[in-house]
Amino acid sequence: MATRTTKPKKPTEPPACKPCGGTGNVPTTVRVGRKRRSVGQQDGLCLNCFGSGTEPDA
Repeated sequence: MATRTTKPKKPTEPPACKPCGGTGNVPTTVRVGRKRRSVGQQDGLCLNCFGSGTEPDA
C-alpha cells in the first residue's frame, strides 16, 4: 500500500474587523462653519479594534 502524504496546514489569520474592514481606519466626516456643513472626510482610528485591523473578540 502507498503511504499518504498530507499538505502542511496554513496558519489561520484572525478575522478582519467589520467596521474598518481590516485597515484600522474609518472615514470621519469633517464639518465646518456655523451651520456645520460637511466639507469632506478624513481617516480616523477604528475604535472597535484600536487600529490593529483584527476582530477583538476572536
